[in-house]
Amino acid sequence: MSHSSVTRRQLLATLAATAGASVLPNATQAAVTAPSHAPQASQPFTICLNMSTIRGQKLGFAKELETASKGGFRSVEIWIDSIQEYLKTHSTADVRKLLGDLGITVENAIGFAPWIIDDDAARQKGTDQLKREMEMLAEVGCMRVATPPIGAQTAKDPIIDLRKAAERYRAILDISDQTKVIPQLELWGFSKNLNKLSEVMYVATESGHPSARLLLDIYHLYKGGTSQASLPLVGKPAIEVFHVNDYPSTLSREVIVDADRVFPGDGVAPIRETLRMIKRTDKPIVLSLEVFNKNYYAQDALTVTKTAFAKMQAMVKGV
Repeated sequence: MSHSSVTRRQLLATLAATAGASVLPNATQAAVTAPSHAPQASQPFTICLNMSTIRGQKLGFAKELETASKGGFRSVEIWIDSIQEYLKTHSTADVRKLLGDLGITVENAIGFAPWIIDDDAARQKGTDQLKREMEMLAEVGCMRVATPPIGAQTAKDPIIDLRKAAERYRAILDISDQTKVIPQLELWGFSKNLNKLSEVMYVATESGHPSARLLLDIYHLYKGGTSQASLPLVGKPAIEVFHVNDYPSTLSREVIVDADRVFPGDGVAPIRETLRMIKRTDKPIVLSLEVFNKNYYAQDALTVTKTAFAKMQAMVKGV
């Protein structure tokens, strides 16, 4: 291992320094933590629908939003390819009007720009792609974008040095200083890189940027083998959006795949315990339902959405 590589000892030392605090630098902690006199959030969570849940019905961007609204949701996560298709024949002003008419807020966007990869030319191309997407999202009022380790997730991909990953995350955070759209560092449990909480915490911390945020997921924490007991190590300002779903008892983390996710309450995931660990008193956390279940895709989209909304309401009750 080269001197520029992160050793296990260095990783543990960095994470130990963050225990009980935010993954953000200490100098910026005050800027993101509400003062003691700030009013408490009226609700600890905002219920949100990730369009993955009805993506298999191939409704198109406008119909997805309409279905989410009719199903009870007022917050959504959109997919960048879906809105880009809509923008071939519409403007960003049309999107803003549509959102306003439906009473919908876009909390986050799901995209796949390869910002983390080792190949310099390909990474620059991916970073430029992400910048364009962030500028587009800013125009429609979506101020977050998911940034998973796309391009470095397969078994054949090399292990990326975590210090280099942090430098690359810092580079896209610097773009957010201009666009105001914040990249949410996403953990993928199946990925060759950034598949554990310790790794995304290190990258976010080492980036040294006050806007660093983590995007975690019930399923991906299980798939990647991260213990639920590690969650309190993440400072609450670092989590603004959290993906929720459930998984059956019959599938181990070694064999479970994305399509096996089910509605909250229909499996054995420790969802309510997790929500108690991450909830905040200063602002609500966006809980976004993200599933890719083929059985749901075979059903009427509005029926799925109404069921999803009821499941989400039951999930947060009393937490």
